[in-house]
Amino acid sequence: MNRREWLKVTAAAGAGAALTLHPRLLEALDRGMLPTDEMIQRPIPSTGERVPIVGLGSSATFASVARSEDYSALRDVLGTMIEHGGTVFDTAPGYGASEEVAGTIANELGIQDQIFWATKVNVAGRGGGSADPDEARAQIEDSFRYFNVDVMDAIQVHNLGDIPTQLGILKELKEEGRVRYIGITSTSEARYDDLAAVMRNEPLDFIGVDYAVDNLSAAETILPLAQDRGIGVLIYAPFGRTRLWNRTEGRDVPEWAAEFDATSWAQFFLKFVAAHPAVTCITPATSRPHHMIDNLGGGRGRLPDEAEQRRMIEYVDTLPMA
Repeated sequence: MNRREWLKVTAAAGAGAALTLHPRLLEALDRGMLPTDEMIQRPIPSTGERVPIVGLGSSATFASVARSEDYSALRDVLGTMIEHGGTVFDTAPGYGASEEVAGTIANELGIQDQIFWATKVNVAGRGGGSADPDEARAQIEDSFRYFNVDVMDAIQVHNLGDIPTQLGILKELKEEGRVRYIGITSTSEARYDDLAAVMRNEPLDFIGVDYAVDNLSAAETILPLAQDRGIGVLIYAPFGRTRLWNRTEGRDVPEWAAEFDATSWAQFFLKFVAAHPAVTCITPATSRPHHMIDNLGGGRGRLPDEAEQRRMIEYVDTLPMA
């Protein structure tokens, strides 16, 4: 089943898709067309706590809907994630209304304690300016208030912003028991050297980086370093934002993808990323519950081995750039 067919199957489910699956989707599950195994879980290296390998991000389309007056679809997305085995929700104050809207929805649904909240802090000026400590602390307190939690699961310094100041604050909060995991993020290859330097010199629980079947830069140094240092990895942009969708538009998933239980392009892309042993959780963004279910399928069943991963890379490399 490719993504286009998936959409046809689930479109009629409407806004209630998160809690009541469309009959044809249930039929597909019964016929084994979608992975039905338990979600793969990976340990967070610093503690051994296990989390589902696929979660939900809140940039891109999620953030766009969060800015609208009607964000009911996001209620279904969050409910779908929890109902179908996901827990990790990655967000940031920089993603517009995503934090506040997600917190409101989770509290209305009564699932705020079932979500692994991973947010960020960054009040540093553009171009690497300094961060005002009071402003950074106020931003963090807003996150606590939005989610209505006493202890935050994870906070990372967004885009390597003023590491001494902002990571210093996160260390204090972790010492106080208000934050369980701390880290840093970067989705810029140009700053991977800076990211690696912090990884080598600071006691991090997590990093957040971009990685995809056609974006392998992080696998050269960053992911192996995370393994060596015992740092968990959250993966962003596993679909190359929209790049991979543009390259595969109108194409069916290759038949050989079924060998590692990939029945849609989303699962193809996510399983490639999940196959790297350094990856703790992948957080693709979506505002549609049927895409959420599809994405979670990428964390079930078998993952591609090294030979299959090479085949995936080679296949995608043959596709024209949009």
